[in-house]
Amino acid sequence: MFGRRAAVGAMATAAAALLAVPLLALAQPPDTIARIKPSVVAVGTVQKLRSPQFLFLGTGFVVGDGTLVATNAHVVAKELAAGADPEMLAIAVPSESPQKVQVRVVQRAVTDSERDLALLRLPGTPLPALALRDSDAVREGEQFLLTGFPIGSVLGLYAATHRAMIASITPIAIPPVDARKLDPAMIRRLQAGAFPVFQLDATAYPGNSGSPLYDAASGEVVGVLNMVFVKGTKENALTNPSGISYAIPSRYLQALIGAAR
Repeated sequence: MFGRRAAVGAMATAAAALLAVPLLALAQPPDTIARIKPSVVAVGTVQKLRSPQFLFLGTGFVVGDGTLVATNAHVVAKELAAGADPEMLAIAVPSESPQKVQVRVVQRAVTDSERDLALLRLPGTPLPALALRDSDAVREGEQFLLTGFPIGSVLGLYAATHRAMIASITPIAIPPVDARKLDPAMIRRLQAGAFPVFQLDATAYPGNSGSPLYDAASGEVVGVLNMVFVKGTKENALTNPSGISYAIPSRYLQALIGAAR
């Protein structure tokens, strides 16, 4: 009898503890990914007479009030063609059917070139936005997910998700021992002040630039994937750059959203 009462008591305690856990903490990655994907878009340009009309450049994701799309500044740095058939910045909102991709023209809202971040203004109906999390609380060893369009120009606009662990939190600008190796870009970054970035153990691919790095349970974004800006700074001495990936902490994106309002 005593053993039965003890077992019942233990079950009640476990049930109470389970109820005390926030529902988000119980979320599984498939559920989180399903919630995230409608907010992840392809960033590129569109021309009416071009075939194909949409030219893929990178990944972006919706933030703020649903009318802002975050991406890397280098993704939208392309000089746009003018003339009778003007080239315009645009996003493609994928759906389950490739034939139903919705292309919407966007405008540049604000850019942080030092941290390679950009916000695009989305006219019309807002899209579901992702929430940002305090990136200052991120610790080495934490596991996150990233969703984007790796090699989207070849593989098509099918969002892919990968796991990523924070391997290191490291400064972006490391002055070389030999001052003769300083180039103008690095000098500008050193003058602006080094800032921390997340080094990831995941391999990202061209097209992943601008992808959100987010919590697998809550879906909150802690960083923005970067495949060019950081790697060009930290690996410019390598003949064959490594497969290491980086992300810009979300605190800088949060500041940019504030400037765009």
